[in-house]
Amino acid sequence: MLAQIRPALVSVVFFTLLLGLAYPLAVTGIAQAAMPDQANGSLLRRDGKVVGSALIGQSFAAPQYLASRPSAAGSDGYDAAASTGSNLGPMNPDLIKRVGEGAAAVRASTAQNVVPADAVTTSGSGLDPHISPAYADLQVARIAKVRGMEPAQVRAIIATHTQGPDLGFLGQARVNVLETNLALDADFPVSHPSPP
Repeated sequence: MLAQIRPALVSVVFFTLLLGLAYPLAVTGIAQAAMPDQANGSLLRRDGKVVGSALIGQSFAAPQYLASRPSAAGSDGYDAAASTGSNLGPMNPDLIKRVGEGAAAVRASTAQNVVPADAVTTSGSGLDPHISPAYADLQVARIAKVRGMEPAQVRAIIATHTQGPDLGFLGQARVNVLETNLALDADFPVSHPSPP
């Protein structure tokens, strides 16, 4: 019996050290060497302080900022500890009401009839850091007016933070909201900016 237990215990210890310690340390070391920014969470800084991650969305309500898409993560949205979608089906009356009210608000604030879907619907995680270029474009006039900029200047900043589909065909074009707002603050600060 001891002859069978000893190899089993040796195997458990060996594979625990190999797969539970050596492999994770090697992968972490390679990630730190090859792509340290991504390995450390793609953190974004302003004045040396971390203000967020390029991978996790935040809520922006001040008029000088590009607004994020709605979030169902947590009671107030954008709660990283409660990442989730609304899980409401397309025929759910609560969802229909919320989307209708959101579309009416966007139409009223932009004087545009066409409302991009991401302006009124939540993402699957509730923490999507991106919006569509169409939704970003709807907000250009408001941002330009509040910041005293030309709309073309706002569009140029948005364009520099717009990514195309991954590998040229996976996904859709998207605008990183936090990166764009940080660039707006850096290039065209308002007199009393609200922190992102």
